[in-house]
Formats: sequence, structure tokens, C-alpha cells
Amino acid sequence: MKTVRNMIYNINRTMEHDPAAHSKLEVLLLYPHIKALLFYRLSHRLYRWHLFFLARFFSNIGRFWTNIEIHPGAQIGKGLIIDHGTGVVIGETAVIGDDCLIYHGVTLGGTGKEHCKRHPTLLNGVMCGTGAKILGNVTIGNRVKVGANAVVTCDVPDDHTVVGINRIIKKTK
Repeated sequence: MKTVRNMIYNINRTMEHDPAAHSKLEVLLLYPHIKALLFYRLSHRLYRWHLFFLARFFSNIGRFWTNIEIHPGAQIGKGLIIDHGTGVVIGETAVIGDDCLIYHGVTLGGTGKEHCKRHPTLLNGVMCGTGAKILGNVTIGNRVKVGANAVVTCDVPDDHTVVGINRIIKKTK
């Protein structure tokens, strides 16, 4: 039941965000991030039940159909939009809060140096621009904007913008 509520919320949020979306049916059937999130929710449930092979199996089917790779161990809140989606990678220990927006080519990955929690945490309302790479066990604060092609390997406080390589700019209000 929670999965259905999340999916309805995601569809409504997509309708609000994307001016190209003409109907909820179109979003449900044709938007790859909706399909990727459906596969993720199934895979995540199997992962929590310690059915790791089945979880990865369904995760790989989702990746094949959508070109969006979400590890079943990741934790994703409601309202995630993956706009265009192609090439997005979300690692096993990544945590994504509510109402985040991720554009194509974004990687939420590890640096190869961490153990246990090795992927980023995005708090609520984060926007990741095209091609952004957020690497390691870092926390991206609420309502942060990560610029296109930025590389982030450090924590970013709430209501800031990060561009380039770890260049944090205070948001003006």
C-alpha cells in the first residue's frame, strides 16, 4: 500500500514539475524514472528480506529497461524525479530524502576508500544537475543545488549551491 501511495505521489510530482507531461497515464507508462522506481521498490523489499540474488536480478532488469541503475540496498524517500534518467547510478548505501530531483548522468557513488557507509546522503529537496558526481560518505543538506558536472566529495550545508570541484557557494535569500 505504501508503494502505491509513493507511486501516486511521484506521478503527481512529475506532473507538477515537467511541463511536457500531458497526462498521468503518459507519466506512468512512458517516463523511465517511474519504471525504475517500481523495479527499485520491488528489489529493495527483496533486499530487506535478504533475498540478495533476486533483488539484484530485478534491479538488473530495471537497469536494462530504463538505463537507470539503482542498487536495491539504497534508501529512497518519496517524490524522487530522475529527469531523462539515462546514465544515473545510485549506489548501495546511498540515502535520498524526499522530493529530490536528479538529472541524467548523475552518480551517487563511492570513492573506493570507504567501508560500510560509502555512498552519499541527500537530504530533502536536493537538486543534482546533469553529470554531477557525488562521491563518498558525504551529506548534502536540505534544498542544496548541485551544479551540472560538479564533483562533490565533502559535506554541503543546507540551502547552498555547489559547483565545480567542491566549490560551495552560499545561497542568497
